[in-house]
Amino acid sequence: MTTTHELVRTEPSAWTPLFLAWLIALLATAGALFLGEVMGKTPCVLCWYQRIAMFPLVAILGVGLLTSDHRSARYAAPLAWAGWTIALYHCLIFWGVVSEALAPCSQGVSCADADVQVAGIVPIPLLSLVAFSAVLALLWVAKRKGKT
Repeated sequence: MTTTHELVRTEPSAWTPLFLAWLIALLATAGALFLGEVMGKTPCVLCWYQRIAMFPLVAILGVGLLTSDHRSARYAAPLAWAGWTIALYHCLIFWGVVSEALAPCSQGVSCADADVQVAGIVPIPLLSLVAFSAVLALLWVAKRKGKT
């Protein structure tokens, strides 16, 4: 007889997408810290909000992997959706689709500044959007495979 206090063990097929989602969150976190602390790029307000959504994913998914609990995908999804939404909005501001007047960057670094590009080519908000999109896709796969 099973009790409600038992852990829900991750199906082996759900472990791989959870691990890949954790790895992407870890790389995105390391990249954000590298850009800010090593390269000295000051994050704008929207970048901070995206960091607030991305950084805890490393812990949530990491604990889920360590405890073999596939429910961590359920706990991580709201943060990933919030980060994805903010990253999309940030991209729209950067590309000029949404007016910069609607950006929350009234002081400090502008959300639409050209300085928010890696190597002057790839916008950081686009990297964030891709990372959140990949995490969400992998969480969806993990949820589908984790159902018993």
